[in-house]
Amino acid sequence: MSKLGNLGQLGHRLHRGEIAYDFVGKRRLWYGVSILITIVAIAGLAINGLKLGIEFSGGAVFTTPKTSFSVTDVQNKIAGHTGGHVATVQKLGNGGVRIQVSDISTEESKNIQQSVATDLGLDSTKIDAQIVGPSWGEEISKKAFTGLIIFMILVVIYLAIAFEWRMAIAALVALIHDLTITVGVYAIVGFEVTPGTVIGLLTILGYSLYDTVVVFDGLKETTRSITKQTRFTYSELANRSLNQTLVRSINTTVVALLPVGALLFIGGGILGAGVLNDIALALFVGLTAGAYSSIFIATPLVADFKERDPEIKALKKRVLAKRKADAAKGVDPADEDRRAREDVAAAEDAEDDEPEDGDRAAAGGVVGQRPQAARNRGKNRPSGKRR
Repeated sequence: MSKLGNLGQLGHRLHRGEIAYDFVGKRRLWYGVSILITIVAIAGLAINGLKLGIEFSGGAVFTTPKTSFSVTDVQNKIAGHTGGHVATVQKLGNGGVRIQVSDISTEESKNIQQSVATDLGLDSTKIDAQIVGPSWGEEISKKAFTGLIIFMILVVIYLAIAFEWRMAIAALVALIHDLTITVGVYAIVGFEVTPGTVIGLLTILGYSLYDTVVVFDGLKETTRSITKQTRFTYSELANRSLNQTLVRSINTTVVALLPVGALLFIGGGILGAGVLNDIALALFVGLTAGAYSSIFIATPLVADFKERDPEIKALKKRVLAKRKADAAKGVDPADEDRRAREDVAAAEDAEDDEPEDGDRAAAGGVVGQRPQAARNRGKNRPSGKRR
């Protein structure tokens, strides 16, 4: 309980700005780490390629009735009888075996079905065969890719309207970062890409976007009145906003990873439910990459873009000049930081409380010159001529 209490206190202190980790200030380090991971993912994709399921590449799935053969026995028996194509074998819960052979024609599938039946000593009519043509698989691949592109475009349009174009570009870069890493891990591990994988990818992109929008919303509020103060730069306020949402991002990511990890490591790994691996791996890798990108990529990129704006550049010069002047006067930086937080909060409150033109007219009736008290110039002065 004490550790949980300490974690809660840490979250409160981060939210109040009493402590902070300089994520934005060290953004070059995070950029370097992300570039390195991305290069490894792209290299894995270039070397191994993606192992497409039959839904995308075409092929056949042969399901046998209950058999005493193990997965290894089946692989050894059908080796060399699959027309030169790689066969994926899985043991089913009813004792049967699922044999999948990708990228084969309908005629080849009939020959392979007969060879598998002979190798396993089964009647070919008792082996269920599901055949997917290559043209149908190609059409599904195009539709999946088109859906992904449309998703990206809608994300950019929404963020540009809700926030600004800089945040939209930063979010798009983070999404591409997450997608590249997830696809690269699939290539390195060698898992099949199935419709479940596509569902997983769209799910984690949505989750990554959600996490990024939470940070951006806090950033928008924190920097709303930034030019009305001279104590913080944009990058410093961006870092403050990121620290305020840090614990929330970590908590939501950990809670989401627990059931996904159970599907991947327990369901797919220990219990042997291999059909869960395609969607579980996409979710696990994507959720982790999404949490990383929302903290280490998206917000630092926004700070980089904003620091190029002339108004924000001028603000940074004023802030640095004021700090230099305060240092010459011997002003305590701790007091300055406390007053800076108060100034930002006061500026935000003043902007919230400032009435609109219509409100002023409604409150005052007629907008005009403010009535002034009459001056008593002649008070206690006798009338007539001076003596």
